[in-house]
Amino acid sequence: MTLPSDITRSLQQAGWLNNYQEPGVEVLGGGVSCDIWRVQSKGKSFVVKRALEKLRTEADWHADPSRNRYEQAYLRFVAGFLPGAVPQVFHGTPGFFVMEDLAEGWLDWKKHLLAGRVEPTLALQAGEVLGEIHRQSWGSSDLARKFATDENFHELRVAPYLLTTAARHPDLSDRIHEEAARLASTRRALVHGDFSPKNLMVREKRMVVLDCEVAWYGDPAFDVGFLLNHFLLKALHLPRQAGDFLALVHQALAGYRDKLGEDKASIVLADVPSLLLCLMLARVDGKSPVEYLTQWGKQEKIRAFVRRLLPAAPKTIGDVIEAWSQELSS
Repeated sequence: MTLPSDITRSLQQAGWLNNYQEPGVEVLGGGVSCDIWRVQSKGKSFVVKRALEKLRTEADWHADPSRNRYEQAYLRFVAGFLPGAVPQVFHGTPGFFVMEDLAEGWLDWKKHLLAGRVEPTLALQAGEVLGEIHRQSWGSSDLARKFATDENFHELRVAPYLLTTAARHPDLSDRIHEEAARLASTRRALVHGDFSPKNLMVREKRMVVLDCEVAWYGDPAFDVGFLLNHFLLKALHLPRQAGDFLALVHQALAGYRDKLGEDKASIVLADVPSLLLCLMLARVDGKSPVEYLTQWGKQEKIRAFVRRLLPAAPKTIGDVIEAWSQELSS
């Protein structure tokens, strides 16, 4: 395996590769939106990441690869106050960047959850990290200018998750479009955009946040809803542990409130319930469905649940969790 020639030349010029010896290159799982390689050269191991213009999905899905530079900016911003919560960025260009290699001993939280290993302390920690990022960026006009990535966020989140889902559910279209419009017009804090277990690596007491290429200064409710949605979906996927997964919601929210502060958290969390329902439906009928909910019956349970709750606009996250718990036990 070799790196693309343009990346190889750039790394050689920057002193990361030996000009006279082929580096060791391993392809890592980059998901649908990027290429990621582990590289070994000059006695060091590091990771190279490049954003894709055409994403690897069944649906035709394009996005501006310049989002790569916003991911670098997000990592550097968070490193300023939570240096252990993000991988170190060693070298960056507009097209790709070099970062710390999280190799041996690191646990992919998503894989552990899917294996039924439910650890409340990790949910608490995830909530704390997210709350601190939102607190540090809250109301920052400088960050609002730096991360004015509305078009990128629309291409990668609003359109594929909300608008695609609305088109497939005409009966809910107005409500989903209302939520998309509210989301797009809110400017409160720096949003990760993909804050989910698959992008949270853990080792001992350190939790590292990855894949922030959707970084956007906007509505922090998106990050909260995106994270909680994964707990709700996994409760459906592994019904014997449904209660354990729903308990993770309360742990994550406790950590989030603690770090962000109750006043700001209450503002954010008031916007989560309807968005959370839209995201639940999006993960079966949007452009990026979760890979583990393939059974038609489980997909239909989500559709029926959202059809029942979304028009009534539930007031609190607790209302959604209680109703989902009843739905799962029926």
